[in-house]
Amino acid sequence: MRRLILARHAESELNVSHVLNGDASVVVALTARGRDQARALGRDAGPVDVAVHTAFDRTRETAELAWPSAPRLAVADLNEISFGRFEGTAWSDGYDDWCRTAGPLDPCPGDGESRVEAIRRYVRGYRAVLERPEETVALVAHGAHVAYVVLALGGQAPAPVLPGVPPAVAIVVGRDRFAEAVELIDAWARDPAWG
Repeated sequence: MRRLILARHAESELNVSHVLNGDASVVVALTARGRDQARALGRDAGPVDVAVHTAFDRTRETAELAWPSAPRLAVADLNEISFGRFEGTAWSDGYDDWCRTAGPLDPCPGDGESRVEAIRRYVRGYRAVLERPEETVALVAHGAHVAYVVLALGGQAPAPVLPGVPPAVAIVVGRDRFAEAVELIDAWARDPAWG
C-alpha cells in the first residue's frame, strides 16, 4: 500500500437512533442518506485498487456503494468493539459514563472488550492494511478506528472519550504517515494509560 483512503462508514439505521452495535450478526443497513453519502465518498475520493471493510454490514455496504468495481476484503480484526451489556443501548444510557471513568484495561461490563483489547486487535487490522500489495487502499471502518488514527496522526495517544468522526468523509494519508500512526497506537497499547 502506498496510499490509504480512510473513512468511517456512512450513516446507518442505528446511527439515526444513536444505538450502539458491536455485534456483526445484527443486520444494520445504511439509511437512504447514508447510501448517498457512500456514493459521494467514492466520487470525492476517486478510484481505489481494493476496498477493505469490517465484517459489519454498514462498512461493507459503504465500500460497495463507494467503489462498486473495486475488489473488497473483510478484515475481522477491524470489527467494532464489543459493547458488552451496553450492546443495543444508546451512548447516553451508561456507555458514556463507563468510557469516562473506566481505565484502558477495564473490560466493558457484561463480557465486553476493554479499550486495550480492542485497540490491540485494531493494530493487527491496521497492519493487515499496511501489508496490502495494492497501491491505493480504501479502509471503511467504524468511528473509533478512524478517531484513533486521526489522533495518532496528530501525535496523540488514544483517549478515553474520542472525538466525533463524520460519516463517509475521506481522510487520505500516505503509507509512511499511516505506519507511524499505527506505531504510536501500538506503543500506547503496550503500556496503556490515559493522558
